[in-house]
Amino acid sequence: MSCRPSFCHILRATLTLAAAVVIVPPLSGQAAPATAPVTRTLIHAGRLVDGESDRPRSDQGILIEGDRITRVGPWAEVQSAAGDAKQIDLSAMTVLPGMIDNHTHILLQGDITAQDYDEQLLKESIPYRTIRATVAVRTALMNGFTTMRDLETEGAMYADVDVRNAINRGIIPGPRMFVATRAFSATGMYPLSGYSWELKVPDGVQIVDGVDNIRHAVREQVKYGADWIKVYVDRRYFIAPDGKLHSWVNFTDEELKAFADEAHRLGRKIAGHAIGWDGIDAALRAGFNSVEHGDGLTPDLIERMVRQKVYWCPTIFVGAYVAEGRGGIWPKMVDIERIAFGEAVKRGLLPYISYGTDAGGYAWTENQAQELAYMVKYGMTPMQAIQSATSTAARLLEQQANVGAVAQGRFADIIAVGGDPLADITEMLRVGFVMKGGVVYKTPAAR
Repeated sequence: MSCRPSFCHILRATLTLAAAVVIVPPLSGQAAPATAPVTRTLIHAGRLVDGESDRPRSDQGILIEGDRITRVGPWAEVQSAAGDAKQIDLSAMTVLPGMIDNHTHILLQGDITAQDYDEQLLKESIPYRTIRATVAVRTALMNGFTTMRDLETEGAMYADVDVRNAINRGIIPGPRMFVATRAFSATGMYPLSGYSWELKVPDGVQIVDGVDNIRHAVREQVKYGADWIKVYVDRRYFIAPDGKLHSWVNFTDEELKAFADEAHRLGRKIAGHAIGWDGIDAALRAGFNSVEHGDGLTPDLIERMVRQKVYWCPTIFVGAYVAEGRGGIWPKMVDIERIAFGEAVKRGLLPYISYGTDAGGYAWTENQAQELAYMVKYGMTPMQAIQSATSTAARLLEQQANVGAVAQGRFADIIAVGGDPLADITEMLRVGFVMKGGVVYKTPAAR
């Protein structure tokens, strides 16, 4: 067979190199490389809010081996059992579980106006947006959020999967990530919109219509790494003569049920963006696992959510943050959600109100913990708000065996603040210590 001289030269060089490679088997009886010893760490907590108990405990010890907590109890008892474990003195601080934010968008950097959103999709490449996302996840971690559920990439395809994997492999610092990839809406019902029909502009979501197409699309997102499925159930919010916040539903009942059924069949849970009464009603009929935003919740919907054990991520702060810039009905929706939140707390939904901020809907320079103060203002106690961001949020993720509490067997995801957040919830804005999986990422500044 003839070949070009340059190609033959490369081929001969390759074969020569291959012949020179020798695979050397291990010597008989040679010991395998020693594994690194498990790191043992002892934390002295001046006050412990463990994420599950209704009361704090004073002068506690937390023993950690590797990435898990092995013992929690009175300081003297745990210290005596700790041996030569490395000690971390947080005796002047309040220690808590790492916080969990169950509604974020790490690939988005704020979209108060339609122009803010359009410019990101039109002028920023997906690699550039992913680089910005690595900064967002590090910011979240340093603010005390050690776990997050990211509810879609807003046009950045499956970049959230890459960020999640990079964190898991230790390439970049960030929270434990549970991702929804692209999310779904129907034709003509999600930005980008308003451009000439002659132009093909990006879509902020995966557009899908019809039951068969929906089932295929859910399978596709799971194939590429989705931990959750996210659907935009409604849009176009308005107050009707009955006084309720209503909305236009994006899919038929049959389509919404197909989303939920296929997600559940594949072992995934499903979250529904549903702001108005009609959207929440449709998501509940279809069997969704969580309602996102939910401004239009009414007593009848709340009772249905309690019966069906459906979680609610209220995302209060983002509504207040964007209201003035968006105008229209948005400022009124702030007060509507305040009333809904108070009703939900009173009517038994408390065990299913999970912390979620919609960070990314506002800039990542805003601390996600600002949501806590709104929750307290709207009807929760500080302890209830903290539990919403820890043990309740862990249950939504079905990760209560791993995160959400400072307890034996859980990951050593631990934070600390200087003051008492049960007296002043804004202390959670000033996290001074962050540990994730036994690794310290932030220590208190020297006084």
